[in-house]
This record gives sequence, structure tokens and C-alpha cells, in this order.
Amino acid sequence: MEILRYAAFSADPAGGNPAGVVLDASALDDAAMLAVAADVGYSETAFLVPSGGGRFQVRYFSPLAEVDFCGHATIAAAAAYAERHGAGPLTFDTKAGTVEVLTRRAADGTATATLTSVAPRTAPLAEDDLAALLDALGWSAADLDPALPPRLAYAGVWHPVLAAATRQRLSDLDYDMDVLGALMARRGWTTVDLVWRDSAHVFHARNPFPPGGVVEDPATGAAAAAFGGYLRELGLVTPPATVTVHQGDDMGRPSVLTVQIRPDAGSGIAVTGAAVAM
Repeated sequence: MEILRYAAFSADPAGGNPAGVVLDASALDDAAMLAVAADVGYSETAFLVPSGGGRFQVRYFSPLAEVDFCGHATIAAAAAYAERHGAGPLTFDTKAGTVEVLTRRAADGTATATLTSVAPRTAPLAEDDLAALLDALGWSAADLDPALPPRLAYAGVWHPVLAAATRQRLSDLDYDMDVLGALMARRGWTTVDLVWRDSAHVFHARNPFPPGGVVEDPATGAAAAAFGGYLRELGLVTPPATVTVHQGDDMGRPSVLTVQIRPDAGSGIAVTGAAVAM
């Protein structure tokens, strides 16, 4: 078994979000996948089982548990496959649904991939949950941007979306990992998508990920897709629109996620990024 290590949403291995990739996990059972993910130690490892014709059954494991969908590991796995077998379309059958992926190779050899998420949706964030979330983060209601209301957002997995009123509030992240992790486990949330709006189509994001045993994710493709659906559903952008999300800067692992939002309600959100072997 070959275990690959890629940084997703960056062309520099010192940036982006590291992911493990197993391009042929046909011989592995659930326990073996979890053991590999724990040994790799990244926020997620993607395990692909070929179905033929560029189609794969794909499973994602953090060091602690299986996750229904992971964006950065999807980008990493697609790039790794493209480098070995050539660029083109791929189909990933995940526990969240079918995700179409298109890979490309630049003249310098850099691989990029675009995933199109399952249909996104949003839901209200209950007042009690919002209060508990703010308390775990050490934030107050005054720290929030009223133009981007708190919501739950989904594009394969659920994320609370909170918008900071200032870049400084986003930069100053010092939360209670045990308390937040317990709240997220009770509610089935995968990461918390903390964002700050720099301009109409440029955002900065941070994503605490205690359910995966990770304090923070440097780049979260699933959250970026969910956020794209949030922006469309709440009328915060006029689609078709392209949004750039900068993530990982505060961790020293800068990442860039390009989010394409189509106008038709319910359509999947496209998230593009580069990936490079580590």
C-alpha cells in the first residue's frame, strides 16, 4: 500500500492543508483505514477504491473518526491521481453523495482540481447553540458582522458559519477545544467556519476542527463549498460569482480556495485549488 502526502489549496508544500492519500484502498477495512489515518496524523486521509472508468468509491478518515466528505483531501487525491494517470474528469462516490472532479496540469506541472459539491443548503442556527458556540470561542455577539448572519451551512457536511466584524477578531483565535468539541459532537458539526469579509468577493476564513483532533484546519474545501451555498441562499452575492477564500494565513500555511457559485438554486458549488506532493 502506497500512502501519499499532499498539500491541498497551495502550489507550495509549505502552505495549504496536508492530506494523506491512498489511491487503491481495495484491501483495507474500516479499522485499517482509521489506523492509517491516525498514523499519518493529518486532519484527513482519503481512501480510494477504483470502480473503473475514472470512478471511485471514496472514504475520508480523520485521526479519530470517519468523515462523510472532505474537500481538501478530495483535491489532494485528484491531483495525485492526475500526476500518475493524466488530467481529466473523475467521479468520487462519497458517503455524502456523488462529487464530480475535474483535474488539470499546468505547463510547469502543477496540478489543480475542481470539485463540484452535492447540493448545498442552509438552516437556522438555534439561539442556544449560537450562545454556546460564542462562549466556547470566547467571542461575544458584538464581535459578529451583522451583514453576514449566523447560519448552519451544508455541502456534504454541516458547518456553523460565523462572520467576524473585524480581521483582528478573526486573527485572535483562542478557544476551549474540549468544550467546542463536545458541542460539535452533539450537533454533528464537522468544522466551524469563521469568516471575515475583506471585499465583495474576497474572504478570510479559519476553521476549528476539534472533532477530528485538530485545533484548526489550514484549508477546508467542504466549508468553502458550504459557504458558497450560504452566500447564494442569503443573497449576499449575485451569481454567477467567483469568490476567493484565504485560509491558513494565521497558521503560517497560506491557502487559496476559489469558489464558483452558479445562479441556479440547489446546484453544486465548485471549489478549485492547486495541490502538491509534500
